[in-house]
Amino acid sequence: MADTLNQTGAPLLGVVVIGRNEGERLVKCLASVRTAAYPTVYVDSGSSDHSVAVAQSYGTEVVALDPARPFSAARARNEGHAHLLKRFPTIRFVQFIDGDCTLIDGWLEAAVAALEADPRRAAVIGHLFERHADATPYNRLCALEWKSRPGDLENFGGLIGIAVIRSAVLVQLGGYNPQVIAGEDSELGVRMGLAGYKITKLEQPMATHDANMISFQQWWRRAVRSGHAIGQRAHLNGKSALRDAMRERNSAVFWGIVLPAGILLTAVPTRGLSFIALGAYAMQGYRIYRGRRRSGDTPADAMLYTKFVLLAKFAHAVGLARFFANRAVHRYEIIEYK
Repeated sequence: MADTLNQTGAPLLGVVVIGRNEGERLVKCLASVRTAAYPTVYVDSGSSDHSVAVAQSYGTEVVALDPARPFSAARARNEGHAHLLKRFPTIRFVQFIDGDCTLIDGWLEAAVAALEADPRRAAVIGHLFERHADATPYNRLCALEWKSRPGDLENFGGLIGIAVIRSAVLVQLGGYNPQVIAGEDSELGVRMGLAGYKITKLEQPMATHDANMISFQQWWRRAVRSGHAIGQRAHLNGKSALRDAMRERNSAVFWGIVLPAGILLTAVPTRGLSFIALGAYAMQGYRIYRGRRRSGDTPADAMLYTKFVLLAKFAHAVGLARFFANRAVHRYEIIEYK
């Protein structure tokens, strides 16, 4: 087990919890963090519920973001990290966790051990589990999203928001980009890769997540947010050596805009024959389904994932449009789905 104190007994690891109107989920999150007994700061993004009072009741230091500037998870993590370092300058590693997640015992020690074993390793993640995976199909989709193999990431965009990160690397890279309102963790991961660092997924349970998605509208807004993230990431790092999110952006443009528009615009001249091209979606769906089955999904899970991946192309297209609109006015505001 890794030693999370230095020789003088000062902490080497701290925790930054971020949240906005998480309610009972925040209670569970802070309870799991308190069990780990590391220095913790909670960063609140303008909650209208009792989140701040809940954090204070756990003895957690609170940073309330100034509402004069747009909220974002990136901004919250940066300010939490800065506050943590100011209070505990010996901290070398930071566990970032969202208020809708809970830590699993043993994770932090395993994470620190992995980071200490390799100085080029900038961040580690572990297995994330959806807490109520079978409650709704939308929660189930989240559970399927979290599935991936352990090892060093080849796609640096695979860094997620729940991670332990080397503090010095955050400082070196300027932290999270506060202008990125979704996918800020993936964008940071790409900059880590470009700087020559490694990100590793450990074969270790890390945390549980509570998506709490009960409606199609929530799922749609989350998918739109993903489309915005794809557009912004491609804009920022798409021309880099890693070509971040370019494949995802091109896919959203083709399947969500170009193909359906082409079918509709040529429907009259072709006397409806253009609708034959809809078969391309069926072919793409078959490829997705086959890939998920090969990765170990059940037939039901593979079919669920396939249907919503295809539908998400249209939501991603909407998200791309929102990104370009936001970019035109140089203002980015969070897209909430809860």
